[in-house]
Amino acid sequence: MALCAENVTLYAVNKPKKILIFSLAYYPSHVSGAEVAIKEITDRIAPKDIEFHLVTLLFDKTTAREEVIDHVHVHRVGSGGAYLSKVLFPLAAALKASSLHKQHHFDALWVMMTYMLLPAMLAKCVGVNAPHILTLQDGDPYEKVFGRARIWPFLPLIDRGFRTAKIVQAISAYLATWPARRGYRGEVITIPNGASIPSAQPYPQEELDALKKEIGKQKGEVFLVSVSRLVHQKAIDIIIRALPLLPENIRYLCVGDGEERESLESLAQELGVADRVIFTGQVDRTMTAKYRKISDIFVLPSRSEGQGISFLSTMVSGLPMIATQEGGIADFLFDAKRNPDKPTTGWAVDVDRPEQIAEAVKDILAHSDIAQKVTKNASKFAHEHYDWDVIAKDMEGQVFRNV
Repeated sequence: MALCAENVTLYAVNKPKKILIFSLAYYPSHVSGAEVAIKEITDRIAPKDIEFHLVTLLFDKTTAREEVIDHVHVHRVGSGGAYLSKVLFPLAAALKASSLHKQHHFDALWVMMTYMLLPAMLAKCVGVNAPHILTLQDGDPYEKVFGRARIWPFLPLIDRGFRTAKIVQAISAYLATWPARRGYRGEVITIPNGASIPSAQPYPQEELDALKKEIGKQKGEVFLVSVSRLVHQKAIDIIIRALPLLPENIRYLCVGDGEERESLESLAQELGVADRVIFTGQVDRTMTAKYRKISDIFVLPSRSEGQGISFLSTMVSGLPMIATQEGGIADFLFDAKRNPDKPTTGWAVDVDRPEQIAEAVKDILAHSDIAQKVTKNASKFAHEHYDWDVIAKDMEGQVFRNV
């Protein structure tokens, strides 16, 4: 009997911790920085140590409601992409969490981004008795996140989520300033997102040549490239406005899709540069590294960023980078003139200044030796500070093991 008791005790000690994640979107579609972070981190943590479940929105009726993606048990709720499903997601996710908790008895909830505090806090109201971790990944500025009229009625619940969080983790120094403004009195753990290492790997030249032919890149042309959602925050319109200020052999490869695609196409027509802008639409994540490889300069003058995985992946790839220093970008983009005390990693521009983008492009093209040195600095900095293996280890040791 004593032996049986000992065996039961050992089993209890060694069983994996169970964590339920709340994220509005997840693979296989609607993937941005937060979704990439979840996957990169969970891929590196053994299922025998932590069993991850995730509640997300069903955007497409053809997508499975229940499936396992690598190390994550994905549970989708909603009716399949309807606007009402998105509005009702907090309640539907909370009810689903309650049902799952009865079966799995979660050790903690992992809230991915501020708005996901709503379903997490509602889940606690319907019987999910577990501490919660809040990860701040928000890309919009503080004033926009908390100033939207439609969330005013829910601010007390969101603020309660901040105040009662067991652990708050932010991906940048900028986002780490938010919790205290919402009533959180604990320490904020800053663990960034990482860089996509495939952006650095070589590809067969014939494969890259075929891609150049596919998108129509001619000899002597210089390609600017961005990789992002096509939304106001990313300031794609400012890149298009910079094109008339640049020689005609400079074209722009816009990788990604989003709500502003139509208006951006119209802007390119209006400015007479439609033949110099290539919209790829939504592409598989594995393709973004290849698009960088056939391009010459990365440009993304974001109006706000929580951090920006796309920038870090560009630093690893060896492309010169032009960006603003808004929000979390300031953690890694250092400009020769603006940050003389740090190793230069890119060219910084102000928000909504297409003429500054044009000047930066001309500077890079005129000084290839300097551009090469800067890209080496950027790659070294990204590898040293934004390695997903280290980040996953930090998340497991500093965050998940402490709930």
